Amino acid sequence: MFRRFAVCALIAVVVLSLAPMRAPAASKEIQELQRDLAALQEQVRILKESQDKQLSALTVLVQQALDNSSRSNTGVAVIQNNLQQSLKDLESKVSTPVAGMTTRLDNVDQDVRTLQQSVSDLTGIMNRMQQGITDLNHAVAILQAPPPPPPAAPSATAPSGGAPAAAVPAAEEPCPAAAQLYADAGRDRVGKYDLALKEYAEYLRCYGNLDLAPNAQYYIGYIHTLQGDNEAAVRDFDVVLEKYPDNNKTADALYSKGVALVKLGRLTEGGNEFGELIKRFPKNDLALKACEQRKTMGLNCGVAKAAPASKKKK
Repeated sequence: MFRRFAVCALIAVVVLSLAPMRAPAASKEIQELQRDLAALQEQVRILKESQDKQLSALTVLVQQALDNSSRSNTGVAVIQNNLQQSLKDLESKVSTPVAGMTTRLDNVDQDVRTLQQSVSDLTGIMNRMQQGITDLNHAVAILQAPPPPPPAAPSATAPSGGAPAAAVPAAEEPCPAAAQLYADAGRDRVGKYDLALKEYAEYLRCYGNLDLAPNAQYYIGYIHTLQGDNEAAVRDFDVVLEKYPDNNKTADALYSKGVALVKLGRLTEGGNEFGELIKRFPKNDLALKACEQRKTMGLNCGVAKAAPASKKKK
């Protein structure tokens, strides 16, 4: 707007300077024009002064805004610095307890692992103690067994004047100590199959009524399976199941008999033996193996309906 007034005033001055002196009638118009020009110049001056004042005020405001901005930036920098310092202080205060807690947790974890190992070792010791007690009970039972009767003394001479005395049957060989005989058989069971079979048979002849008799009978069948004689093994396991029912080798005899029957191609009978094992001893480890055996045969782990029973060979 100021520029527009300035241009108009400049045009008026140029017009007045170039206009020739005319008649008195034109002089009046020129005077009016000069008055209007003077008034316009006054307005221009007033407008310029107003704009100068406003520009000065605006400059002051801008400067104040810059100062305020500078002070704000300074304040923000101070706050940011204080915040960073506070975070560093907090980190230094928290990191040490956290590190200590982490160390304690690691120590606790190590202690737990040590405790677990100790419990495992203790369990192993208890199992060995239990086995030792079982062996001790067997040894006591062997010691309490009555010794075999001594053989009858044969007559040296025949009665006078009569016929010769009847021949006295030869007495059976004396029985070795039960504990030693069973231990020898267990040692010879690894590799010396024929000798172990003879020793287990001797143990059954002498001590067939002791607690370890079912074990001896079972190991006879076990050795026969190692020798590939599965027919004999099935008969041996039948003796364990029939002569010594509900003994500590019953589950083993059922499983081993089932395996021997499967090797002989008698799958239905073998599957039934596995099913009987699962039914009678569901919590025994061999029940899981019996279940796997039945699955490979296309059977479930329940007890299959028994096929027509054939007489077991003795």
